[in-house]
Amino acid sequence: MSQAPVLDIRGLSVDYGTGPGAVHAVSGVDLVLHRGEILGLAGESGSGKSTLAHAITRLLRPPALVTDGAVLFAPGAAGTGAGRDRLDIIGLDAPTLRTFRWEHISIVFQGAMNVLNPVLSIGAQLMDTLRAHEPGISRTAARARAAELLAMVRVDPSRLRSYPHELSGGMRQRVMLAIAMALNSDIVVMDEPTTALDVVVQREVLDEVVALRDELGF
Repeated sequence: MSQAPVLDIRGLSVDYGTGPGAVHAVSGVDLVLHRGEILGLAGESGSGKSTLAHAITRLLRPPALVTDGAVLFAPGAAGTGAGRDRLDIIGLDAPTLRTFRWEHISIVFQGAMNVLNPVLSIGAQLMDTLRAHEPGISRTAARARAAELLAMVRVDPSRLRSYPHELSGGMRQRVMLAIAMALNSDIVVMDEPTTALDVVVQREVLDEVVALRDELGF
């Protein structure tokens, strides 16, 4: 590709624990992702796929820690100088990371039923994401945007009033995708997005991802 990468991962290593007993879960990973590209990572259970996804998005929990490497993000839009002024996500301080995450890079977690809050409606969870990053947005505008996001992933906007347990597995996964796209992220990291779905729904969700990528350019 002639475009500079939007994400350039160099020598990324993650350990669980420290010292002689540390488990080397991710060792020296190099990956390059270009804007508009879909890059898939395959590996057996326990090979470090989720650890890598969480490291890229700085969502690792102790005792996991990044021991080496860089995750470089190029903010330039397609064809407008992507590759300049690159940011190392690993080195961002907490306030900058809070702003950066979801606005530039978002994640669809594995197992939507375990990630969505069971006591909050779908609408509340979408609106919370919007209002956390756009404090000035009105409740009416946030709800309208939430409805627009659901429609984008082919979920009836009337489902804003529904709770996660009232949705099918495929619909919950689409809601997670809607949340990930709420702020028009440049990069969407998906951690086994079709886990626990039947093969027909898996195909529908993946087709939807491709269609949205083509439409929105993430």
